[in-house]
Amino acid sequence: MSLKKLTYIAAASLMISGSAFAEDAALPKLSVNEQLHAKLPENIRTSGKMVSVNSGSFPPYEIVNGASDVTGASAELTKAIGQILGVEIGHATVGGLPALLSGINSGRFQYAEGPVGDFKSREDANDFVDYVQEFVVFAVEKGNPKGITALDTACGHRIAVMAGGSAEKVIKAQAEKCTKDGKPALQVQSFTDQPTSILSVRSKRSDAFFSSQAPLTYFVSQANGQLELAGVGQKNGFDDLFQGAVLPKNSPLSPILRDAIKELVDNGTYAAIMKKWGLENNMIKEPGINLAAQASK
Repeated sequence: MSLKKLTYIAAASLMISGSAFAEDAALPKLSVNEQLHAKLPENIRTSGKMVSVNSGSFPPYEIVNGASDVTGASAELTKAIGQILGVEIGHATVGGLPALLSGINSGRFQYAEGPVGDFKSREDANDFVDYVQEFVVFAVEKGNPKGITALDTACGHRIAVMAGGSAEKVIKAQAEKCTKDGKPALQVQSFTDQPTSILSVRSKRSDAFFSSQAPLTYFVSQANGQLELAGVGQKNGFDDLFQGAVLPKNSPLSPILRDAIKELVDNGTYAAIMKKWGLENNMIKEPGINLAAQASK
């Protein structure tokens, strides 16, 4: 069976099982925060609409079922943010992180709910409204036959990553280190979406998928016992890793979005959504803008 067909099956599986992964949770009733609504740019207040762009399924945060049909924790947070701001927030999908960032910075889309990894190097061109903390690990075949437990054990193996992401940068640096140290070559396999990446491991075209722990936990739970996590509890090339929504640099929406998310934290909506999708270990006390830069000081 081709990888393309396997990816199609994976996407269909996400449509079926995504809602089953989350348990029903009562969410607080929300109303418009008139002060925040008044701070929105005039064109958004006039249209009553915004668009959040994504780069494909990133379960359990974003599960893309079609051009504008998105479910998951981020989708529910987006809906709640829209209720707080008094606008309708729609969704659009592009291919890969570079296209997502380009679409935001060109003004085609207002922002991306993400979450996307916040790094100081990325903060030069974009603002990040961080609302979760993440860890990066490996998804491997059950039993971990290749013995991949950390970056230094990835040499000699085929490692799948998301194209353009922070994990790709780290694994490419590790590939160079493997060669420099005289160890077997590490083959980096870059894919544009999560389902293709995880299916490459399930079909044994890759030995591991190196990515964020939250979506990998989801994929492992959906893999019928074929996969497991490895490298948990290791730094794996990262220090404190914050993730959040992405906006153009110095966007007037950045503090508005932060304050809307803070209201969701204060009224319990944030915790209810995160726990519903099994993300309680990724929660932070309150959102912030460009936390990566602050953490490095």
